[in-house]
Amino acid sequence: MQIRLHKNARTTPAVRQAIQASTLSERALAQKYGVSRTTVRKWKRRSSVEDASHRPHTLRTTLTPAQEAIVVYLRQSLLLPLDDLLAVTREFLNPDVSRSGLDRCLRRHGVASLKALLPPAEKTTFKPFKVYEPGFLHVDVKYLPAIDGEPRRYLFVAIDRATRWVYVALKPNRTALSAKAFLKAVIQAAPFRIQKCLTDNGSEFTDRFLTRTRQPSGTHEFDRLCTEQGIEHRLIPPGRPQTNGLVERFNGRIEEVLQTHHFDSTADLETTLHRYVDLYNHHIPQRALGHLTPIQALKNWQTSHPHLFRKRVHNLAELDSYTGVSIRCRRRTEYAG
Repeated sequence: MQIRLHKNARTTPAVRQAIQASTLSERALAQKYGVSRTTVRKWKRRSSVEDASHRPHTLRTTLTPAQEAIVVYLRQSLLLPLDDLLAVTREFLNPDVSRSGLDRCLRRHGVASLKALLPPAEKTTFKPFKVYEPGFLHVDVKYLPAIDGEPRRYLFVAIDRATRWVYVALKPNRTALSAKAFLKAVIQAAPFRIQKCLTDNGSEFTDRFLTRTRQPSGTHEFDRLCTEQGIEHRLIPPGRPQTNGLVERFNGRIEEVLQTHHFDSTADLETTLHRYVDLYNHHIPQRALGHLTPIQALKNWQTSHPHLFRKRVHNLAELDSYTGVSIRCRRRTEYAG
């Protein structure tokens, strides 16, 4: 039988039982067991030898019971995240409520987890990408913020499905010629042979929606380059942007960089983005890669599948170790990226 005993208790269950059964005075019992008379009096009044709960009898909350009921209803009906619910609560119910206090309220009422509140039909299961070798690129274009006095630029992004290796370039427009020039640059920079290229249906990549059959004509500048280089150009299904979700997630990372930096010029913007891509390729481990960086993943693939590569993969500025070879990369033009 387990007895609840506080870690700082000065008396044992046996002593407490002895106090309860003794006929000695409180003063004598306090001297005998080395405790205060208050402690003796407390155990004299109790029939149990367990410590009582130290939880407060009343909770100090900012929200009234009626306000808590409204908060719980909003959580269940609108499925608001904690921060959104906090803003609504402060605006319409109680301006003094804290984020931690609101979280405790949700936990007390069993509505702290949004996943648990979703109906079974709305719980989405995501199918992982099929495993591919290096050479399957996801390509997209991202709008960049306009800088005062300078024309808007566009960021072309290519990311390899197998290794998460990324290549980017800023272009003055998003025309077919810019897309073609970008693909040429990727072909030169990539250490592997590009086999497939997945894009959306933008006019810079395809003329799919300019033909009567709704099929690419094959004469688009981007398609022509793909044919010349032996690259299979794939298009995502209309209305299914999640098919190209790999590059979209990377664009989300770029958006975080854009939101947290102030740029004085387009040159400053371009330098920052290229520095981030270097950091991403060489220093940020990816969970999908078993906590390896993209460059480390490329090296592993090159060791196991050398026929997929057209040039050696190098680190940005670190010691490279291959079988029987150790070299230091000194020229930035040699590394993959």
